[in-house]
Formats: sequence, C-alpha cells, structure tokens
Amino acid sequence: MTDSTNNLPAPVNSTPQPKPRRLWPLWLVAVIALIGAIGLGLWSWHLWQQQQALQQSLNYLDNTTERLDRDYSQSGGQLRERIQSLQNDVTDQAKLVSDMRRQIDHNARTLLEAGNRTRTDWLLAEAEYLLRIANQRLQVERDYRGALSALKAADDVLEKTDDPGSYPVRKQVAREILALKSIAGVDRTGLYLQLEAAIDVIGQLTDSALAMDTSTDYAQKMEQDPDAVDERGVLARVWAQVKATLSKAVAIRRLDEPVKPLLSPDQSAYVRLNMRLMLEEAQLAVLRGNQTLYNQALSKATDWLNTWYDGSHSKVTGLRDTLQELSGKDINPELPDISQSLTLLKARLEGRLNATSGETKPAGGPKSDSAPAGDKAGDAS
Repeated sequence: MTDSTNNLPAPVNSTPQPKPRRLWPLWLVAVIALIGAIGLGLWSWHLWQQQQALQQSLNYLDNTTERLDRDYSQSGGQLRERIQSLQNDVTDQAKLVSDMRRQIDHNARTLLEAGNRTRTDWLLAEAEYLLRIANQRLQVERDYRGALSALKAADDVLEKTDDPGSYPVRKQVAREILALKSIAGVDRTGLYLQLEAAIDVIGQLTDSALAMDTSTDYAQKMEQDPDAVDERGVLARVWAQVKATLSKAVAIRRLDEPVKPLLSPDQSAYVRLNMRLMLEEAQLAVLRGNQTLYNQALSKATDWLNTWYDGSHSKVTGLRDTLQELSGKDINPELPDISQSLTLLKARLEGRLNATSGETKPAGGPKSDSAPAGDKAGDAS
C-alpha cells in the first residue's frame, strides 16, 4: 500500500487566485466626507456671516447707547440747571413775598400810628427834614448860606409846635445858627471873576511892559518924548545924552546883582501863557476850596510878574495889586458841626412815638428791622 502510494504522482498544490478588492465603499466614504466638508464649510461661512452681522448689531447698539447716554447727560445737566434756576426764582419770590409782608406790616403800623399823631408830630417831622437838609448843604455842598436858611426855617417850624420837649432842640439850633453866622463870607463867584479879569489883563501885556535895563530908560524916554522931561533941566538932558552916547560905546554891568535876561517875543508869549495857567489853577482851587493850591498859584504868578515885567508899568502895577489882594482871601473857612440839633430832635421824635404806641425803647436805640430801607437811609443822612 505503501508502494502504491509512492508510485502515485505528486499532487500539485494549486493556490486559489485572489478576488479583486471592492473600492466603491471607499469612494462612497470619500464622497460623503467631501460632501460633509463642503457642508461644514458652508455652515461655517454662514456662522461667520451671522457673527459679523451680530458684531455690527452690537457696535450699533454700543454707539446708540453711548449717544443716548450723552444726550441724557446733556439733557440731565440742562434739566438740573433749569431746576436750580427755578429753585432760585422760587427763593427770590419767597424773599420778595417776605419783604412785602414786612413792608405791609410796617405800613399798617405806620398808618395806625399816623392816626394817633397830632399836628405837633407832623411839625416835628417837618423840622427834622429841614435839619437834614441843612446838614447835607453844609457837609456835602459846603454851602453854609443854604444851611443857615434851612436852620432858620427849622427854628420857625419848631416855634409853631406846642411841645415843651423841643426847647433843647431850639436852643441847639440857635447855637448852630450863631456858629454859621460867624463864618467869614466867601464869594467864590466874585473871586473866580476877578481871576478871570486878571487873566484878560495878562493877555493884554505887550513886550513894552517887559523889564529892561534902567540905565537907558531915561534916554529912551527923552528920544521918544523930549517934552516929558523938560522939568529936569538942560543939564539933566545933556547928561542923559552923554550917558546914552557912552552907553553905546561902553557897557557897564554890576556883577553883584543878578542880571535879568532879555526875552524874545516867543519867550514873552511863553511867560504870559505860564502866568495864565497859574491863574487858571487858582480858579480851580477856588471852585474846590483848596486853600494851599490857591495860595501857591497866586504866589507863583506874582513872582513871575515881578521877575519878567516892569513894575512901573500901569497894567503890571494894577495886576500886582489885584494878585496881592486876592492872596489874602480865605476860600476854605472852617465849618462848624450842626448835627447835634438833628440828633436831639430824633431822640425827641422817638420818645413821642414810643409814648404814643406804648412801647418802651431806650432813646437813641436801634430801630426795628421791619422799617423800610428808605427810612434807614434817611436816618443815616
């Protein structure tokens, strides 16, 4: 059996042929993957567009919110300013209402008190007004004549009252009238006009009035008018002619005396202008009541007149005498104090008012705050 087996041909091993691989599943997967990638890209692009639109919406909302905040802050500031202005107006109106109430209360009390006042009270009030006018005329305007007239009018009004308490006031008024009468009168208008006339005279001074050398004065007069010096005799005329002839050849000057320089026409006009300004300064001092400035201006004008002009000239002499007369004037006399009578009368009026209203206030004490501002201003004057 073995032999038979060995004699058999060797079996041929035949390997089966491999079957071809199926690739369509792979293509299918690739196509599906490609489609999925394309869909994912489209979805991503869609999401990106939505994100951009959302970002634009957010930016728009931020800008709108910022603009609204800005508008709100501006409108809120304006609203706060308007509210503050309204509050200030309300405060002012409340203050005005309060002032009006106080004024009404004061007027009501004044009317009630006026109903209780007598003719004497009204006369005393009139006298108080006249005393205030007198103090104003004297202290502010320095018009002692107007103050004197007002004091006399106040005394006449006080005379008509039947109030025994006005006697101290009348006594003080009499003292003040006497003090005003003792003031030396100052005619400011007259002084001003006299200075104006002196200024006109300065404008009329010609070069012939200027100071010149006196050694040749007689010779010049003799040459101009020989008949004017006949009384000095023949010898005097001959001697004058000799001196005039010698003076042309020989000039003799004394060195121990100051020599006055001769002025040109322009310089003489300058001298007249300066003297005019000095007298105008004196006029201004008269109007202001400045005694020091007045004396200095007249003194300088007199010095210039004596320095540059011939004292024997008629206009120069008259002008010098006028300036000396004006220099002795007192343009600012000392004024007395006339306020004591007004103080006494105020105290008397307050005492009568307190006695009428039944109040007890010390004389001269502060008045009520409810009094109007005009009354307080009047008392202060």
